Amino acid sequence: MIDTHAHIYADQFKDDSKDMLERAREQGIERIYMPNIDHTSIDGMLQLEEDNPGFCFATMGLHPCSVKKDFEKELYIVEEWLGKRKFAAIGEMGTDLYWDKSLIDQQVEAFKIQSEWAKQYKLPIIIHCRESIDMTIDLVEELKTDDLRGVFHCFVGSVAQAERIKALGFYVGLGGVSTFKNGGMDKVIPELDMDYVVLETDSPYLAPVPHRGKRNEPAYVNLVAQRVGDLLQMPIEEVDSITTKNALKLFKAND
Repeated sequence: MIDTHAHIYADQFKDDSKDMLERAREQGIERIYMPNIDHTSIDGMLQLEEDNPGFCFATMGLHPCSVKKDFEKELYIVEEWLGKRKFAAIGEMGTDLYWDKSLIDQQVEAFKIQSEWAKQYKLPIIIHCRESIDMTIDLVEELKTDDLRGVFHCFVGSVAQAERIKALGFYVGLGGVSTFKNGGMDKVIPELDMDYVVLETDSPYLAPVPHRGKRNEPAYVNLVAQRVGDLLQMPIEEVDSITTKNALKLFKAND
């Protein structure tokens, strides 16, 4: 099983990082992909990757909530790192209309720049689109070429939105919200094409039931897999097999 999205370098894990990773291994997690936030998260993320080779994988990008008026300075750091070494993906990048709508133009500009880098380096993009999924799908449709691929992480959209994402050849990332009683995903998940689904936790956020409201961690990705399996009337082993294959394909992990 693969956790395609976990911020395990966050301060919430500073006291039990090794134990948290051991719990993930015990639950059968084979890989954890770590999306970057901004310049403040790089050192901790790269240290975790160095300490856990072949298990923790770093990506490089600028989160939309870290896009400020001087976002070019942050993007310069991202660009510099992309030129230094290989990363698994570009991200976390995207748009966010939940916290602050005043910087959406800058977010879109940062999205376009990072998408061009993804094409240049032939890397997938990890997309954040809180309260902005339609405009973000529009943006990807506008920028789409054969070299642009990726995942819409923390997917909580409709079947129609999932179909648009699939038509782009992109994946949807299912996480803890899939287990929430009023999350609305119980109607959507049975209609998804499982060839375009990957699993994630978004640790330390959005912990699945029965841990909702507490700190999330990669070991809980199996709870998401179980919920998806229950909704599809599919054994968890099959969910694991399909989503693991999809994640490896997304990140071209065997290239």
